[in-house]
Order: sequence, then structure tokens, then C-alpha cells
Amino acid sequence: MKPTIICLTPIKNEAWILDTFLQATSLWADYIIIADQLSTDGSREIALKYTKVILIDNNSESFNEPERQKLLIQEARKIPGKRLLITLDADEIFTPNIFESEEWKVMITSEPGTIFKFQLANLRPDFRTFWFEDYFPWGFMDNGVEHDVTDKIHTTRIPLPVDAESIEIKNIKVMHLQYTNWKRMQSKHRWYQCYEHVTFLEKSPVSIFRLYHHMYALNKNQINEIPKSWFVDYKNYGINIENFKDSEVYWWDEKVIEYFDQYGTDYFQKLYIWNINWNRIAKIIGRENVNYHDPRTLFDKLYQFFLIHTQKNKDVYLIRKTTNLLRKILSY
Repeated sequence: MKPTIICLTPIKNEAWILDTFLQATSLWADYIIIADQLSTDGSREIALKYTKVILIDNNSESFNEPERQKLLIQEARKIPGKRLLITLDADEIFTPNIFESEEWKVMITSEPGTIFKFQLANLRPDFRTFWFEDYFPWGFMDNGVEHDVTDKIHTTRIPLPVDAESIEIKNIKVMHLQYTNWKRMQSKHRWYQCYEHVTFLEKSPVSIFRLYHHMYALNKNQINEIPKSWFVDYKNYGINIENFKDSEVYWWDEKVIEYFDQYGTDYFQKLYIWNINWNRIAKIIGRENVNYHDPRTLFDKLYQFFLIHTQKNKDVYLIRKTTNLLRKILSY
């Protein structure tokens, strides 16, 4: 029996790319379940234009990946029959070879409990090149097992049954559009750094830096040319992957400023988030009479300079030893 194909997507202020995502995803999904987390940028209105969308509310004020995935999975399980669950974020789109792929046929004929792993292709701002990441388990032929995850961030999106069959999908890639808008990505990663610093008190600022600046460590041999078909085939469907909206500030900027108000700027002095003018951002979003000063000492600026300029060579012995020493120093 052919399964019902359901895409599960959480959103919060994704109007910049949501139209493009929904146009592309509507080509292969029977349903697209969107869990909106208090968007204020028109994302809800965009989602409701699409007949395949089921819009549900995620009214949580906090960031919690497992909880939002459980919301999505619970809603998907209201749809009767055999279900193939595909979990994509709004800035992730399948390469268009999905429509003639033998792998896709394998997926829709697989047994319940089967996991499907996809490889991310991170598109760069030039829209000509990309780099690969690992394979991630983002597809699941549903068998009703619980999504049992406790970590709040960077968790798996689907249930992972013990001893389940896992298939790597080699030819269908996931085009990741986050890095096509570098300024927006930097805003998001500044917020991520603050979130981790507040949430995981034991985590070193050095480890946080390395995690959220991995894109600066690419070597030439990691960069690939984007196949022309990735764009051309979608254009034949009337979809322009290169079209997105931009803004002067992003919702993550406002969330960082809320952190400043709650904890004070000194709390974040060890993080590399001071390379923009926060007072200017505050004025744009309507804050008056504020002074979000850069609290870093000379030592903070020096070790961050070291981290920035060694990101590409972080695994070299002397750099790795120095980085570990910094971790110890900054943990006191």
C-alpha cells in the first residue's frame, strides 16, 4: 500500500523562504504539517495559502526541539493509514531529482520502522558552490514508536527504534539554504551561542565558538560546484530557489537583546557576538536610552582573535593544545 507522504516542519518567522519551501515541498508531499511558534512576520498567512498545509500552533515561549517534534508527529498520526514522515526545516529543500529517483521508490515501498538518512548540501551565498555535511536521519516509515529525546537542541527529528533498518539515500540531497543569506545566518548563530551559554552552564565559551563557526573552516577540496539541474529543474516548475526576502534586523537579534536585559551584557563577554553594533540594532527595534556596551577585556579579544584565525587549522597539534588550555582557563 502506498504510504501517505507527510512533511513535518517547525517554523518561527520564516517568511523570508517559506513560499519557496512550500512550493517545492508541495510537489511531492501529500500533507505538510507546519508547527508555527508565535511567528510575527506573516509566516502563518503564507502557510495558509497552500492547500496541502495543516497549520498547528506551538505556543511555547521557549526553544525546545523535542517538544516541537512531538507536536508534529502527534498531528501526523491523526492521518490514518501507512505514513512516510519526512522532517525538513523551512530552509531545506530536496534536490529535484527526487521525482525520477529509484531511491524514492525504495522509500515508499519500505517496511514500517525504516529510517532514511539524507545528506545536507549547504549552498553558499554565491549560489554557485556548496559543501556537504553528514547524513542525518530525517525520514521514517512510521510504526507508532515514541519520539523519546530529552536534549533541547540539535536533536534527532524522528523516532529512532532500536535495531531499526537504516537506509542512506545517496542521490537525493537536501539543499540547505541557511548559508545563502550569510548575515541572517550570523544573527541566528549569535543567538545560538547565547542560548547555549545560558542553558548549558558547564559548556566552555571556546567549545561554543568552535561549534558555531564551523563554516569558516572549509578547505578548497570541500567546495563543490552546484549542478545546474538543481535550479533549472525547479524553474521548470515555476520555482526560483534563488529568490528570498531579506530584512535589516532579524528576530534572533531581538532575542539576544532580551538576554542582555535579563542577564546583563557582562554575562556574555566571553562569547564572540560583539562584532556588530547592538545599540544600533536596539534603536531599529524601538528600544530607547540603552547602552549595550562591549564588555570584553583585552584578553577576551586576544583569545577570540586566536580562535577566529585558527578555525581552519583547529586540529593541528599546537593549536589543539592551545585551545584546550583556553578551555581550562575560561572554565574558572
